[in-house]
This record gives sequence, structure tokens and C-alpha cells, in this order.
Amino acid sequence: MVSKSNTRNSTSTDETISVRLDKWLWAARFYKTRAIARDMVQGGKVHYNGQRTKPSKIIELGAQIKLAQGVDEKIITVLKIVEKRAGAPIAQTLYEESQASIEKREANSIARKNNSFFAPHPDRKPDKKQRRELLKMKSS
Repeated sequence: MVSKSNTRNSTSTDETISVRLDKWLWAARFYKTRAIARDMVQGGKVHYNGQRTKPSKIIELGAQIKLAQGVDEKIITVLKIVEKRAGAPIAQTLYEESQASIEKREANSIARKNNSFFAPHPDRKPDKKQRRELLKMKSS
């Protein structure tokens, strides 16, 4: 039997592997599933080299990706291309986050923490009598 050579499954160098953007984001552990990664790209939460793109975009080394993760926004540069998901220590070697992005995320984190001091949460939920009083104040 003649075996067919598949470039995606071979163990060749990073330059010859062609990997979709959504698959790489999943492999680099930015999103828990490929479906979530696909939805984020389709929803415009991921920009490839400054432009909105499709999940099927083939990524290249040195590409700049801007992505949203929760309330944070990261700007990363692709260092390695893989198609299989690996452990977190390996996944962190696939990209490099820009210094400006790190500083902006830290500043936003501090702002969120400071903002929580101005909107304190009560220790417990109001009981029925307190809820009625709150509704009476709101309606009058």
C-alpha cells in the first residue's frame, strides 16, 4: 500500500505547517474549545495584523494578534505554529505578549479593584421587609 504524505500531520518545521487561526488560538490555550475560539474570531473579538478576519485564516510566524479574554485585551506576536493542544508551559512558548499590552492589563486590573471600593456589596441579601422598604423608596 502507498501511504499518502499529509503535511499537517508530519513532524516538519514550523514554516511548513499551515494552521487555522481558530485552531492555533485553541492550541495556545487562549480559549477552552475550538468552537469558542471560532465564535470569538467570527464575532470580531480577534484581530489578525490589525484587521478583522475569518477563523480559517492561515497564521504566519511574527503575526500580531489582538484578542479579548474576559474583560482583558491582549496583543500578542506568534512565535511558533502548532496544531495540537499541549500543556500550559508549552503553550506559553508559542507567543509573546507585548509590553504595552501587559501594562494596560495591569492598569485596568488596578482600576477595577479601586472601583469596587465605591460600589460595596452588602454582607447578606435584604430580607422581605427590607426589600419592601427599598421598593417603596424607589417608587416614590
